[in-house]
Amino acid sequence: MLKKIDIYIIRKFLGTFVYAISLIILIVVIFDLSEKIDNFIEHKAPLRDILLVYYLNFIPYFINLFSPLFTFIAVVFFTSRMAFNTEIIAILSSGVSFKRLMVPYLLSAILLSIVSIYLSNVMIPSANEKRLEFESRYVRKPETFRGRNIHMQVRPGIFIYLESFSERNQTGYRFSLERIEDGQLTYKMMANQANYDEETGQWNIWNYNIREINGQNETLRFGRQLDTLLPFSPYDFIQNLKDMETMNYRELNEFIANERLKGSEAVRFYEVEKHRRIAFPFSTLVLTFIGMALSSQKVRGGIGLHLGAGIALSFAFILFMQVTTTFATNGNLHPMLAVWIPNILFGMLCAYLLKITPK
Repeated sequence: MLKKIDIYIIRKFLGTFVYAISLIILIVVIFDLSEKIDNFIEHKAPLRDILLVYYLNFIPYFINLFSPLFTFIAVVFFTSRMAFNTEIIAILSSGVSFKRLMVPYLLSAILLSIVSIYLSNVMIPSANEKRLEFESRYVRKPETFRGRNIHMQVRPGIFIYLESFSERNQTGYRFSLERIEDGQLTYKMMANQANYDEETGQWNIWNYNIREINGQNETLRFGRQLDTLLPFSPYDFIQNLKDMETMNYRELNEFIANERLKGSEAVRFYEVEKHRRIAFPFSTLVLTFIGMALSSQKVRGGIGLHLGAGIALSFAFILFMQVTTTFATNGNLHPMLAVWIPNILFGMLCAYLLKITPK
Protein backbone atom coordinates (compact mmCIF):
# COMPACT_ATOMS: atom_id res chain seq x y z
CA MET A 1 0.00 0.00 0.00
CA LEU A 2 1.10 3.54 -0.68
CA LYS A 3 2.15 5.49 2.38
CA LYS A 4 1.64 9.20 2.95
CA ILE A 5 5.26 9.84 2.02
CA ASP A 6 4.69 8.02 -1.31
CA ILE A 7 1.66 10.15 -2.13
CA TYR A 8 3.60 13.26 -1.09
CA ILE A 9 6.49 12.48 -3.46
CA ILE A 10 4.21 11.37 -6.32
CA ARG A 11 2.24 14.62 -6.05
CA LYS A 12 5.45 16.63 -6.09
CA PHE A 13 6.81 14.62 -9.02
CA LEU A 14 3.72 14.79 -11.24
CA GLY A 15 2.81 18.32 -10.16
CA THR A 16 6.26 19.67 -11.05
CA PHE A 17 6.26 17.74 -14.34
CA VAL A 18 2.81 19.04 -15.39
CA TYR A 19 3.76 22.61 -14.47
CA ALA A 20 7.08 22.45 -16.36
CA ILE A 21 5.68 20.77 -19.47
CA SER A 22 2.71 23.17 -19.55
CA LEU A 23 5.05 26.13 -19.42
CA ILE A 24 7.25 24.90 -22.28
CA ILE A 25 4.21 23.96 -24.42
CA LEU A 26 2.80 27.46 -23.91
CA ILE A 27 6.12 28.94 -25.06
CA VAL A 28 6.28 26.60 -28.08
CA VAL A 29 2.69 27.47 -29.09
CA ILE A 30 3.43 31.21 -28.85
CA PHE A 31 6.57 30.88 -31.01
CA ASP A 32 4.77 28.65 -33.52
CA LEU A 33 1.84 31.05 -33.75
CA SER A 34 4.14 34.03 -34.30
CA GLU A 35 5.87 32.10 -37.10
CA LYS A 36 2.69 30.94 -38.87
CA ILE A 37 0.31 33.85 -38.23
CA ASP A 38 0.98 35.29 -41.70
CA ASN A 39 0.12 31.95 -43.34
CA PHE A 40 -3.10 31.70 -41.31
CA ILE A 41 -4.16 35.19 -42.38
CA GLU A 42 -3.11 34.72 -46.01
CA HIS A 43 -4.98 31.43 -46.42
CA LYS A 44 -7.95 32.61 -44.27
CA ALA A 45 -7.73 29.75 -41.80
CA PRO A 46 -10.80 29.68 -39.50
CA LEU A 47 -10.04 30.45 -35.85
CA ARG A 48 -11.93 27.33 -34.78
CA ASP A 49 -9.72 25.12 -36.98
CA ILE A 50 -6.55 26.84 -35.75
CA LEU A 51 -7.44 26.12 -32.11
CA LEU A 52 -9.34 22.82 -32.28
CA VAL A 53 -7.76 21.13 -35.29
CA TYR A 54 -4.18 22.40 -35.46
CA TYR A 55 -3.09 23.29 -31.93
CA LEU A 56 -5.22 20.65 -30.20
CA ASN A 57 -3.40 18.01 -32.28
CA PHE A 58 -0.10 19.90 -32.12
CA ILE A 59 0.16 19.77 -28.31
CA PRO A 60 0.31 15.93 -27.78
CA TYR A 61 3.25 15.66 -30.19
CA PHE A 62 5.33 18.20 -28.28
CA ILE A 63 4.30 16.85 -24.87
CA ASN A 64 5.68 13.48 -25.90
CA LEU A 65 8.76 15.02 -27.49
CA PHE A 66 9.75 16.92 -24.34
CA SER A 67 8.49 14.33 -21.84
CA PRO A 68 11.82 12.59 -20.92
CA LEU A 69 13.70 15.90 -20.71
CA PHE A 70 11.15 17.57 -18.44
CA THR A 71 10.67 14.43 -16.38
CA PHE A 72 14.37 14.66 -15.62
CA ILE A 73 14.24 18.39 -14.88
CA ALA A 74 11.18 17.92 -12.66
CA VAL A 75 12.90 15.16 -10.65
CA VAL A 76 16.06 17.20 -10.22
CA PHE A 77 14.11 20.32 -9.21
CA PHE A 78 11.77 18.91 -6.55
CA THR A 79 14.26 16.36 -5.19
CA SER A 80 16.98 18.98 -4.76
CA ARG A 81 14.46 21.20 -2.96
CA MET A 82 13.60 18.31 -0.64
CA ALA A 83 17.31 17.73 -0.03
CA PHE A 84 17.95 21.45 0.56
CA ASN A 85 15.10 21.53 3.11
CA THR A 86 16.59 18.42 4.81
CA GLU A 87 13.46 16.38 3.99
CA ILE A 88 15.49 13.53 2.41
CA ILE A 89 17.67 13.26 5.54
CA ALA A 90 14.58 13.22 7.75
CA ILE A 91 12.95 10.47 5.65
CA LEU A 92 16.06 8.26 5.73
CA SER A 93 16.60 8.93 9.45
CA SER A 94 13.05 7.75 10.21
CA GLY A 95 13.98 4.23 9.07
CA VAL A 96 12.91 4.41 5.40
CA SER A 97 15.57 2.77 3.24
CA PHE A 98 16.89 4.43 0.10
CA LYS A 99 15.42 1.60 -2.00
CA ARG A 100 12.01 2.17 -0.42
CA LEU A 101 12.36 5.89 -1.16
CA MET A 102 12.78 5.01 -4.85
CA VAL A 103 9.31 3.38 -5.03
CA PRO A 104 7.23 6.57 -5.61
CA TYR A 105 9.78 7.71 -8.20
CA LEU A 106 9.46 4.36 -9.96
CA LEU A 107 5.65 4.43 -9.93
CA SER A 108 5.54 7.98 -11.30
CA ALA A 109 8.10 7.20 -14.02
CA ILE A 110 6.21 4.04 -15.06
CA LEU A 111 2.98 6.05 -15.32
CA LEU A 112 4.65 8.69 -17.52
CA SER A 113 6.28 5.96 -19.66
CA ILE A 114 2.91 4.24 -20.24
CA VAL A 115 1.35 7.57 -21.20
CA SER A 116 4.26 8.22 -23.59
CA ILE A 117 3.88 4.78 -25.23
CA TYR A 118 0.15 5.42 -25.68
CA LEU A 119 0.78 8.86 -27.17
CA SER A 120 3.51 7.60 -29.54
CA ASN A 121 1.68 4.56 -30.87
CA VAL A 122 -2.02 5.43 -30.67
CA MET A 123 -2.94 9.07 -30.10
CA ILE A 124 -0.22 11.04 -31.88
CA PRO A 125 -0.47 9.22 -35.28
CA SER A 126 -4.16 10.09 -35.46
CA ALA A 127 -3.50 13.65 -34.30
CA ASN A 128 -0.65 14.06 -36.80
CA GLU A 129 -2.93 13.11 -39.66
CA LYS A 130 -5.24 16.04 -38.84
CA ARG A 131 -2.33 18.39 -38.11
CA LEU A 132 -0.50 17.64 -41.37
CA GLU A 133 -3.74 17.95 -43.36
CA PHE A 134 -4.30 21.39 -41.79
CA GLU A 135 -0.70 22.42 -42.60
CA SER A 136 -1.02 21.34 -46.22
CA ARG A 137 -4.21 23.41 -46.56
CA TYR A 138 -3.34 26.59 -44.67
CA VAL A 139 0.42 26.68 -44.03
CA ARG A 140 2.35 25.19 -46.92
CA LYS A 141 1.61 23.70 -50.31
CA PRO A 142 1.47 19.89 -50.46
CA GLU A 143 4.77 18.37 -51.48
CA THR A 144 4.89 16.91 -54.97
CA PHE A 145 6.99 13.91 -55.89
CA ARG A 146 9.34 13.90 -58.85
CA GLY A 147 11.38 10.73 -58.83
CA ARG A 148 14.03 9.42 -61.18
CA ASN A 149 15.34 5.92 -61.87
CA ILE A 150 12.68 4.16 -59.80
CA HIS A 151 13.39 0.44 -59.66
CA MET A 152 11.58 -1.75 -57.14
CA GLN A 153 9.68 -4.94 -56.44
CA VAL A 154 6.02 -3.97 -56.02
CA ARG A 155 4.73 -7.51 -55.44
CA PRO A 156 6.53 -10.83 -54.94
CA GLY A 157 8.21 -11.55 -58.27
CA ILE A 158 6.94 -8.34 -59.97
CA PHE A 159 9.50 -5.61 -60.67
CA ILE A 160 8.96 -2.19 -62.22
CA TYR A 161 11.27 0.47 -63.58
CA LEU A 162 10.52 4.13 -64.35
CA GLU A 163 13.12 6.53 -65.67
CA SER A 164 11.10 9.36 -64.11
CA PHE A 165 7.70 9.98 -62.56
CA SER A 166 5.77 13.20 -61.90
CA GLU A 167 3.08 13.18 -59.23
CA ARG A 168 1.56 16.38 -60.61
CA ASN A 169 0.20 14.69 -63.73
CA GLN A 170 0.53 11.08 -62.48
CA THR A 171 2.76 10.20 -65.43
CA GLY A 172 5.80 7.94 -65.68
CA TYR A 173 8.29 7.80 -68.55
CA ARG A 174 10.35 4.90 -69.96
CA PHE A 175 8.30 2.33 -68.08
CA SER A 176 8.92 -1.41 -67.80
CA LEU A 177 7.30 -4.21 -65.81
CA GLU A 178 8.80 -7.70 -65.34
CA ARG A 179 7.36 -10.85 -63.84
CA ILE A 180 9.85 -13.46 -62.64
CA GLU A 181 8.79 -16.96 -61.57
CA ASP A 182 11.27 -19.52 -60.20
CA GLY A 183 14.15 -17.30 -61.28
CA GLN A 184 12.94 -17.13 -64.88
CA LEU A 185 11.54 -14.12 -66.75
CA THR A 186 8.00 -14.96 -67.90
CA TYR A 187 6.56 -11.54 -68.77
CA LYS A 188 7.92 -8.13 -69.70
CA MET A 189 6.10 -4.95 -70.68
CA MET A 190 7.92 -1.86 -71.94
CA ALA A 191 6.35 1.51 -72.80
CA ASN A 192 7.36 5.09 -73.50
CA GLN A 193 4.77 6.52 -71.12
CA ALA A 194 2.35 5.36 -68.41
CA ASN A 195 -0.46 7.57 -67.02
CA TYR A 196 -2.38 6.65 -63.86
CA ASP A 197 -6.13 7.33 -63.67
CA GLU A 198 -7.11 7.81 -60.02
CA GLU A 199 -10.85 7.44 -60.71
CA THR A 200 -10.64 4.02 -62.36
CA GLY A 201 -7.33 2.82 -60.87
CA GLN A 202 -6.17 1.93 -64.39
CA TRP A 203 -2.91 2.71 -66.16
CA ASN A 204 -2.95 4.17 -69.69
CA ILE A 205 0.07 2.68 -71.46
CA TRP A 206 1.43 4.41 -74.59
CA ASN A 207 3.67 2.95 -77.31
CA TYR A 208 4.15 -0.37 -75.66
CA ASN A 209 5.50 -3.80 -76.42
CA ILE A 210 4.73 -6.94 -74.40
CA ARG A 211 6.89 -10.04 -74.33
CA GLU A 212 5.45 -13.27 -72.87
CA ILE A 213 7.70 -16.31 -72.35
CA ASN A 214 6.41 -19.83 -71.74
CA GLY A 215 9.32 -22.25 -71.80
CA GLN A 216 10.60 -22.33 -75.38
CA ASN A 217 7.61 -20.39 -76.67
CA GLU A 218 7.72 -16.62 -76.83
CA THR A 219 5.05 -14.12 -77.87
CA LEU A 220 5.69 -10.48 -78.75
CA ARG A 221 2.94 -7.85 -79.05
CA PHE A 222 3.09 -4.16 -79.97
CA GLY A 223 0.53 -1.40 -79.59
CA ARG A 224 -0.01 2.35 -79.44
CA GLN A 225 -2.34 2.62 -76.44
CA LEU A 226 -3.58 0.22 -73.77
CA ASP A 227 -5.82 0.73 -70.71
CA THR A 228 -5.05 -1.92 -68.13
CA LEU A 229 -5.00 -2.73 -64.43
CA LEU A 230 -1.51 -3.23 -63.04
CA PRO A 231 -0.64 -4.61 -59.57
CA PHE A 232 0.63 -1.27 -58.19
CA SER A 233 -0.24 2.40 -57.91
CA PRO A 234 1.90 5.58 -57.66
CA TYR A 235 1.61 5.44 -53.87
CA ASP A 236 3.82 2.33 -53.94
CA PHE A 237 6.85 4.41 -54.86
CA ILE A 238 5.92 7.93 -53.73
CA GLN A 239 7.71 8.01 -50.40
CA ASN A 240 7.05 10.75 -47.88
CA LEU A 241 8.79 10.34 -44.53
CA LYS A 242 5.98 12.36 -42.92
CA ASP A 243 3.60 9.48 -43.68
CA MET A 244 5.13 7.44 -40.85
CA GLU A 245 4.04 10.12 -38.37
CA THR A 246 0.41 9.24 -39.13
CA MET A 247 0.79 5.46 -38.65
CA ASN A 248 0.16 3.56 -35.43
CA TYR A 249 2.53 0.78 -34.40
CA ARG A 250 0.69 -2.00 -36.30
CA GLU A 251 0.36 0.08 -39.47
CA LEU A 252 4.02 1.06 -39.27
CA ASN A 253 5.06 -2.62 -39.03
CA GLU A 254 2.98 -3.51 -42.09
CA PHE A 255 4.34 -0.50 -43.98
CA ILE A 256 7.94 -1.48 -43.18
CA ALA A 257 7.30 -5.01 -44.46
CA ASN A 258 5.97 -3.61 -47.76
CA GLU A 259 8.85 -1.15 -48.11
CA ARG A 260 11.39 -3.92 -47.44
CA LEU A 261 9.73 -5.99 -50.19
CA LYS A 262 10.19 -3.08 -52.60
CA GLY A 263 13.82 -2.65 -51.62
CA SER A 264 13.16 0.91 -50.49
CA GLU A 265 16.16 2.94 -49.31
CA ALA A 266 14.01 4.64 -46.64
CA VAL A 267 13.38 1.43 -44.66
CA ARG A 268 16.00 2.38 -42.06
CA PHE A 269 14.19 5.66 -41.31
CA TYR A 270 10.96 3.76 -40.65
CA GLU A 271 12.70 1.14 -38.52
CA VAL A 272 14.37 3.83 -36.40
CA GLU A 273 10.96 5.42 -35.84
CA LYS A 274 9.43 2.07 -34.87
CA HIS A 275 12.07 1.24 -32.27
CA ARG A 276 12.22 4.84 -31.04
CA ARG A 277 8.54 4.68 -30.06
CA ILE A 278 9.42 2.06 -27.42
CA ALA A 279 12.94 3.16 -26.45
CA PHE A 280 12.07 6.84 -26.00
CA PRO A 281 9.45 6.26 -23.27
CA PHE A 282 11.87 3.86 -21.52
CA SER A 283 14.37 6.71 -21.25
CA THR A 284 11.94 8.34 -18.81
CA LEU A 285 12.78 5.61 -16.27
CA VAL A 286 16.53 5.97 -16.79
CA LEU A 287 16.53 9.76 -16.53
CA THR A 288 14.26 9.67 -13.47
CA PHE A 289 16.72 7.66 -11.40
CA ILE A 290 19.74 9.59 -12.68
CA GLY A 291 17.97 12.76 -11.54
CA MET A 292 17.16 11.24 -8.16
CA ALA A 293 20.74 10.04 -7.62
CA LEU A 294 22.18 13.44 -8.56
CA SER A 295 19.86 15.60 -6.45
CA SER A 296 19.12 13.54 -3.32
CA GLN A 297 22.13 14.98 -1.49
CA LYS A 298 22.26 18.36 0.19
CA VAL A 299 25.19 20.25 -1.35
CA ARG A 300 26.58 23.73 -0.83
CA GLY A 301 25.70 24.79 -4.38
CA GLY A 302 22.02 24.10 -3.70
CA ILE A 303 19.31 23.72 -6.34
CA GLY A 304 21.24 25.68 -8.99
CA LEU A 305 24.12 23.21 -9.02
CA HIS A 306 21.74 20.25 -9.32
CA LEU A 307 19.73 21.90 -12.10
CA GLY A 308 22.88 22.81 -14.04
CA ALA A 309 24.25 19.26 -13.86
CA GLY A 310 20.82 17.83 -14.68
CA ILE A 311 20.24 19.99 -17.76
CA ALA A 312 23.76 19.25 -19.03
CA LEU A 313 23.19 15.49 -18.68
CA SER A 314 19.77 15.60 -20.32
CA PHE A 315 21.10 17.48 -23.34
CA ALA A 316 24.01 15.03 -23.53
CA PHE A 317 21.47 12.21 -23.65
CA ILE A 318 19.47 13.85 -26.45
CA LEU A 319 22.65 14.65 -28.43
CA PHE A 320 23.89 11.09 -28.05
CA MET A 321 20.56 9.72 -29.28
CA GLN A 322 20.72 11.97 -32.36
CA VAL A 323 24.27 10.80 -33.11
CA THR A 324 23.42 7.08 -32.89
CA THR A 325 20.26 7.63 -34.98
CA THR A 326 22.37 9.28 -37.68
CA PHE A 327 24.69 6.27 -37.71
CA ALA A 328 21.64 4.03 -38.18
CA THR A 329 20.11 5.99 -41.06
CA ASN A 330 23.35 6.82 -42.87
CA GLY A 331 25.63 4.00 -41.77
CA ASN A 332 25.59 0.32 -40.89
CA LEU A 333 24.40 0.52 -37.27
CA HIS A 334 21.27 -1.56 -36.68
CA PRO A 335 18.24 0.72 -36.05
CA MET A 336 17.16 -1.12 -32.89
CA LEU A 337 20.67 -0.93 -31.43
CA ALA A 338 20.97 2.74 -32.40
CA VAL A 339 17.93 3.86 -30.41
CA TRP A 340 18.70 1.63 -27.40
CA ILE A 341 22.43 2.46 -27.01
CA PRO A 342 21.73 5.77 -25.17
CA ASN A 343 19.36 3.98 -22.76
CA ILE A 344 21.91 1.22 -22.14
CA LEU A 345 24.86 3.54 -21.52
CA PHE A 346 22.92 6.01 -19.40
CA GLY A 347 21.35 3.05 -17.60
CA MET A 348 24.86 1.97 -16.61
CA LEU A 349 25.58 5.53 -15.48
CA CYS A 350 22.34 5.44 -13.49
CA ALA A 351 23.33 2.19 -11.75
CA TYR A 352 26.74 3.65 -10.86
CA LEU A 353 25.28 6.89 -9.48
CA LEU A 354 22.72 4.99 -7.37
CA LYS A 355 25.51 2.79 -6.02
CA ILE A 356 27.70 5.68 -4.85
CA THR A 357 24.85 7.86 -3.56
CA PRO A 358 24.98 8.21 0.24
CA LYS A 359 22.11 6.26 1.76
